[in-house]
Amino acid sequence: MSDLERITARRSELDALPEELAKRLQEVEAEREELRIAERVLLRLAEQDRADTEAAEAAAPVQAQVAGRAVLADPAPQ
Repeated sequence: MSDLERITARRSELDALPEELAKRLQEVEAEREELRIAERVLLRLAEQDRADTEAAEAAAPVQAQVAGRAVLADPAPQ
């Protein structure tokens, strides 16, 4: 292969490169947007789970010991 043929072949490869790179850039940007959305969803779910856990802990009966035995404390005796 002559030098001129190699140069022509390389030029042809490089001419196709901008189009390939533009397509790849669009794919990368789309994936990054999907990851941003997934991250927001995950953070919301974690926040909701934390709030649910705190609410459950606040509503849970309190355990105490009387004479060495475990009993449930009644915060509002009736």
